[in-house]
Amino acid sequence: MQTQTTISRVSVTEKALEVIWELEKKYGELMFYQAGGCCEGTQPQCFEKGGFFPRMNDAMIGTINNHEFWIDRDLFEYWQYSHFTLDVTDGFGPGGFSLETPLGKTFKVQYKLFTKEEYENLEPVKRSE
Repeated sequence: MQTQTTISRVSVTEKALEVIWELEKKYGELMFYQAGGCCEGTQPQCFEKGGFFPRMNDAMIGTINNHEFWIDRDLFEYWQYSHFTLDVTDGFGPGGFSLETPLGKTFKVQYKLFTKEEYENLEPVKRSE
């Protein structure tokens, strides 16, 4: 019998990983949070670990380079069928609270819908309490 490997909900591009390494050198442990609010739009924000507190029932959908990637509970209900790929682009994102902003960069997410088979084998989601 063949065992199924679990499918990750989040991944990262090489370009974004290079920015993350630069931020790790300066700030140490990081965390990502993607909200659905007005100021930051739905762009992921990068903080020092503990620099942002997820709300009750927000979803931690995985890790990027061992840093937790959280998503707003309401946004997760909408995007739970999608794989998130963290990328980065030049420029200022909305809000400007994210750690990559002083580098003239902004993180962004590319989405891809899971296939039925992928969705049935996803890694579990951790919820904040």
